This record gives sequence, structure tokens and C-alpha cells, in this order.
Amino acid sequence: RGSDELLSGSVLNSPNSNMSSMVVTANGNDNKKFKSDDKMDGAPSRVLHIRKLPGEVTETEVIALGLPFGKVTNILMLKGKNQAFLELATEEAAITMVNYYSAVTPHLRNQPIYIQYSNHKELKTDNTLNQRAQAVLQAVTAVQATNAPISGTTVSESAVTPAQSPVLRIIIDNMYYPVTLDVLHQIFSKFGAVLKIITFTKNNQFQALLQYGDPVNAQQAKLALDGQNIYNACCTLRIDFSKLVNLNVKYNNDKSRDYTRPDLPSGDGQPALDPAIAAAFAKETSLLAVPGALSPLAIPNAAAAAAAAAAGRVGMPGVSAGGNTVLLVSNLNEEMVTPQSLFTLFGVYGDVQRVKILYNKKDSALIQMADGNQSQLAMSHLNGQKMYGKIIRVTLSKHQTVQLPREGLDDQGLTKDFGNSPLHRFKKPGSKNFQNIFPPSATLHLSNIPPSVAEEDLRTLFANTGGTVKAFKFFQRDHKMALLQMSTVEEAIQALIDLHNYNLGENHHLRVSFSKSTI
Repeated sequence: RGSDELLSGSVLNSPNSNMSSMVVTANGNDNKKFKSDDKMDGAPSRVLHIRKLPGEVTETEVIALGLPFGKVTNILMLKGKNQAFLELATEEAAITMVNYYSAVTPHLRNQPIYIQYSNHKELKTDNTLNQRAQAVLQAVTAVQATNAPISGTTVSESAVTPAQSPVLRIIIDNMYYPVTLDVLHQIFSKFGAVLKIITFTKNNQFQALLQYGDPVNAQQAKLALDGQNIYNACCTLRIDFSKLVNLNVKYNNDKSRDYTRPDLPSGDGQPALDPAIAAAFAKETSLLAVPGALSPLAIPNAAAAAAAAAAGRVGMPGVSAGGNTVLLVSNLNEEMVTPQSLFTLFGVYGDVQRVKILYNKKDSALIQMADGNQSQLAMSHLNGQKMYGKIIRVTLSKHQTVQLPREGLDDQGLTKDFGNSPLHRFKKPGSKNFQNIFPPSATLHLSNIPPSVAEEDLRTLFANTGGTVKAFKFFQRDHKMALLQMSTVEEAIQALIDLHNYNLGENHHLRVSFSKSTI
């Protein structure tokens, strides 16, 4: 049988593993030679003593317990006693393994088992008696070394990536909400025990390295989560296998954490992790099981997480998020503001359904978005921005919907229903607009420009909105698109309100959005 099948049958702890033919029973001498180690917390050793094994358990399953922590160099099964000795290549690997399994009880075939340091510093086994066990060890090591794909996992051909490493490299695109180490822990714990996480910023992007207890878990997580959004329409996960096979974490704080060592210092003046929380982390929590909200325990930045409203829905785009869809916008310039101008500006962050400027307080308006995520996005990006010369305030309203005026009642055009507007940017599921949501910026992205319109025309058009055009650049490959930079963010907001959907002739309506680029 091929070695890949060997791995699929047993490292995945399949109860029907047919490896039992490879079981070796230690003879009486072995039993005498390896007296049971009764010390629970003996001095660290690279040899571990494993007790209470289920009767039918195979070598491969026992070896699999040690593989995530480093190379397994020897094994001896004491079948009659339901015990085994496992030797790892280094003491450090054994210490990590014991620390991890003291927090997370290991199970084989749904039975809890017990792992402790052995009194022996190395395993000297009689190789003739232990031949089969050695064969299994070699086969498993070979599978690990050659990264043979795991059979038995049903994935599309293109997605069959060898489980090279238990460590994943995670990049987060379109990060409009803070993603914390704890959010990652919750999401990735769904696929197995997470041992360590290190987060950092590289090339202005939030990245993380995350180590599982088993390469198989890393592969499953990659297949399930790569390309998914943590929150609706943003925070997209890009996942690869890391070249590293083990992470070295020095501190437990909000940037890095080793779940196998709750005793690590916090370093850098970071608050140390409360031991009770550390213990809670060790139990596998699951983000996906929490509908609509993250557990506040696991997330110090609970406010930011709550703000994300969609947290319980990783990778389920079509589901509208809970949370309030109605925003209250105040300190508006009542001389200038119209339902249409609010529709255009707030429409950058979601599909505005209705706008009502308050009859008795015309510097305030209610804006109803399509879902709670969109209202959160609009609030986080537009609160504190300048519109028509005034700094606007955006908060969640206590209203659940915006009421339309009764039939035949004239409210002076202060309320408008945009439910059927052709200008909604996010109607199409999977639209590219989801990937291009950026905070207000002085640089604007223009698209749908007809061939007859030149740079000078666009510069003049945008200068007429009352600002100064600082720079302009057509996209090299596509003259339908351009970047245009105003001198301030406020000017860019004004230009977007005035010129998004502007008719440039030839049936081309200009599309304007904020850009993350500068010219």
C-alpha cells in the first residue's frame, strides 16, 4: 500500500484504520526493561510515556500525536498494558508537546489518553522485535518528507496541495475592520488545535503565521478559508503554507501567542494575558458557531468586533448581517444637503435604501442601508469627515427602518426611496466593488470614461466642483479608467458627490470612488 494511504488511514485517526497488521507487541523483557513511569511531572525528556491507550490503537496513530511538534525518532508499543513510549528528536519538541496536551486533553479513537515525560532519556528498542513499528515510523516520516498529498480528502484537483507544514501564512486584504489575533484564533480553531500565532505588518499589510497541531488541519483550514471574507465584503483571507514548520514565540500579548505556554512573559510593556483567559483559549472556541457576534471573552477589542456585526458569518456572503441598518447623520449643512447627495456619498459603502432629512431638524438625516454591515462600514468611514464645509457625525439610529411619508403628503422632498435605484454599487453578489471599498481619500478612481474624453476635459470638470486638481493619470492599459487627485479629502468628497454618475456623453456615465493609491 502506498505511504499516502497510510497517512490518510491513521493520521486522520480513522477508526477503521486497517493498520492493525503492523502492530508489534513488546515481549516480556521489554515490559520489564520499560517499567511504567509513574511520575506525572518528571524532569523533561525527549521520551514520552503515553498511557490509557485504546486496545486497538495503531503505531501510526500514536506517532501522529507527536508529528506536529517535531520529528518522531522511535516508538515502542506495550500492547498488553495499553501504553506506549514515543521518542522525539529533541527535548524542546517533547516539552512543547507535553505543554500543549496538558491544556488540551489528547484523544485517540474518542478516548482520552495521558502523556507525561518518561524516566528514560532515549529509547533503546530491540530492532528485530520492533521491526514493524520501525517500518511504520519510516513510512510516516517518508510521507512527511515528500509531502505526499493526503488521499481520502475530497477536494478539486487544482486544490490538492501537499500538507507541507502545520504553519499557515495568512494575509488579510481589504481590512476595513481591525482583525485581532483572537479573531484569527477563533476562526482557525474550527479546523483543529491552534498552537501558536504571530501577527505582524509587512508591506503595509496585516499578516499572521499560525501553527496547527497537525499539517492535516492546516490543509483543511487552507481549503476551507482561503479567499473567504471574515466580515461581509471585507477582510479577505489569503492563505498559503509557510516554509517554517515551527514558530518560536517569545511573548504572549496581542501580537503573538503560544497557547502551549501560558507562562510566557508579555514583553514590550504589553499587558500579560490573564491566566483564566489563557485557559479559555486553550479550549477550542469556534467563531463559526456563534451567530452574529463574537464572544466578548476572546476579544479584547470587543467594540471593534461588535462593530463588524457580521462576525459570525465567515464566508457566507449572501447572508445579510444582523445589526442596525439605519444611521443617524447630524451636523449637516442644511442649506446644501439633499437626499440625493447623502445617497451618493453613503452609497460608496453600501446600497442606500431610503434617506430622510428630518423636518424639524434639517441638519440631521436618517439613512437606511441594505444591511448591518453596510451601515457599520459607512459609519466607520464617514463619521468625522467634512461634507459641505461641516464635520458630520454618523451614529447608529434607534429606528429599525426609515418611514416614507403617507400617500399624498408633501414633505418638501425631504424623504426619498432609493430601493430600486440603478446606481447601487453592491447589488451583484461577488461584484468587484466589494474589493474596492476604501476610506475617503484625496485621490479618486474614475471609470467608464469614453474614448473621446481627454485628460483636460476631466481636469476642468473636477476643478468646477470648487477644488483644485493636483494630479491626473490615465491607467496605462485601460483609458476607460484614471486616477485624479484633489488637494484635500473634503474636495474629493465634494467632487464624488457632484460627479458620480455624471453623463460624459456617448451614453457613458462616469463612475467615481475613493482610491487607496496616490499619483
